[in-house]
Amino acid sequence: MKIVIAGAGQVGGHLAKMLSNEYHDLTIIDNDESRLTRVAESSDVLTIFGSPTSIKTLSNAGVAKSDLFIAVSPAQEQDVNIISALLAKKMGSAKVTARINNDEYLESDNKLLFKDMGIDLLFYPEKIASHEIVDLLKQTGTSEFMDFSGGKLQLIVFRLDDGSPLIDRTMADYVSTDTPKYRAVAISREGTTIIPRSSTRFKLHDLVFVISKKECVKELMSFSGKDSIDVKRLMIAGGGRIGEMVAKRMEKSLDYIKLIERRRDRCDVLNEKLNKTLVINGDARNTDLLIEEDVNDFDAFVAVTSNSETNILSCVMAKKMGVPNTIAEVENLDYIKLAESMGVDAVINKKIITASRIFRFTLSNKVQAIKCLNGSDAEILEFIANPNSSITKDQIKNIGFPKDAIIGGIIRGNLGFIALGDTEVKPYDRVVVFALPSALRKVNKFFE
Repeated sequence: MKIVIAGAGQVGGHLAKMLSNEYHDLTIIDNDESRLTRVAESSDVLTIFGSPTSIKTLSNAGVAKSDLFIAVSPAQEQDVNIISALLAKKMGSAKVTARINNDEYLESDNKLLFKDMGIDLLFYPEKIASHEIVDLLKQTGTSEFMDFSGGKLQLIVFRLDDGSPLIDRTMADYVSTDTPKYRAVAISREGTTIIPRSSTRFKLHDLVFVISKKECVKELMSFSGKDSIDVKRLMIAGGGRIGEMVAKRMEKSLDYIKLIERRRDRCDVLNEKLNKTLVINGDARNTDLLIEEDVNDFDAFVAVTSNSETNILSCVMAKKMGVPNTIAEVENLDYIKLAESMGVDAVINKKIITASRIFRFTLSNKVQAIKCLNGSDAEILEFIANPNSSITKDQIKNIGFPKDAIIGGIIRGNLGFIALGDTEVKPYDRVVVFALPSALRKVNKFFE
C-alpha cells in the first residue's frame, strides 16, 4: 500500500515507524527538516521537505497514486490538516484522514459534511484519550479496556499483584473447557509478549490480556489480586483539553471532582466551562499541595498535564498517599513501562490511540475495530468474516491460523461467546483476534 503522511511530529513519526514495519511504501511530508531527519533515522520512509498544503509538494509526494493520505500535523495546525486532506482527495488519493482539535466537527451532521467533501475519517486524539480514561474509571483494576459490538465481548487487561490466585496456575484451572466465559489471549512478561497455551502458567507481575463476556468481568477481575473500586471522588492533574473533557463527562456520575491546573488564565476558562468541578490553581508536582487538597480522600487520580514526567511522578505520589487508582498520560513511549513498574495503574498514550484508528485503513475493509495496546507490541482486532473467506472453511484448529495470533471470541447476532479449537466461524460473524505484528498480514488474508 502506498501511504503519504503529512506531518512528521510525534504522531506522524510514530505512525511512520509502525507502518514501515508492515512493508508499506511510505512517504512523509513536513516543512521542518529536523523533524524529517528524526523520522528518517528510525523508519524506512521517503521524506519530502515542503508544506502539506502545497499542491507541488503533494504532487512530488505522489498523492495522486496513494492508497491512503494521513494528515497529522500538530493539533494547532488543524486547518492545515483539513486543507491538505481535501487537496489529496481531489488529486486522487483513495482514502484520506485528518487530525482535528474541534469537537464541533465530530457532531453527526458535521461528520457527514466532511465525508461529502471527501475526508474519510476525522480523528481528535485528545477526545479519544478522554474516552479511554472514562472507560478505565468505570472499570477500575484494569490497565486497558475495550468493548466489542456494544459490550457483547470485552477486552480486560490487568497486572497480577501479590495475592492473585492465578500465580503459578493456568487459566485452564479456572475455566470450563465446554462453555468458557473468558479466555487469556496474551501475556506481557518482562517486555516480551506471549500467546498463552493451555499449559502456560502465570507469574507475578504478568500483564494479562483477556477476552470476556460482559457479565463475567467482575469475577475475572478477582484474579488480579486487586480490589474493585467504585469511583465517586476524582482528582485530575492538568486542565488541558483531556482534563477538561474527562471532568465534563464525569460530572454527571461522580459525587466530587477536583482539578488542579498550573496556569491561572486556564483556570478562569475551566471555571466558566465546568459546572460541578472545583478548579484549583497549583502545581500537581507539589507534595504539600496534594496533602493540602486531601488527595488521600479520593478514589482515583488522573494526571494529564503536558509533561509525561510530571504525570508519572504525581501519580506515584498520589498512590503513596493512599489513592487506590491512578491513571497517567505518558506521551514518551520509552516511559510507559517505567510508569507501570513504578505502580501507575494505567497509562494513556495519544500516539498509540491515534495509530489504532488509522491502522485500520491499512487492513482489510472487514476490520471493524482495532486497538494498539500499551503493554504489548501487539494489536487486538475485530473482523467481519466474509462469506467466501478462509476463516469460514473449517474448525479453527484445522485452518492453519498463525501461531503468533489467537482468536479470542466471536459475536454472532446478539450473542458473544469465547472461541475454542472446534469452533467454526460462520459468514458475517464478528471475530475478535489478538495478533503480534509478525502475524497481521497472514491474519488479514483469512478474512479477505
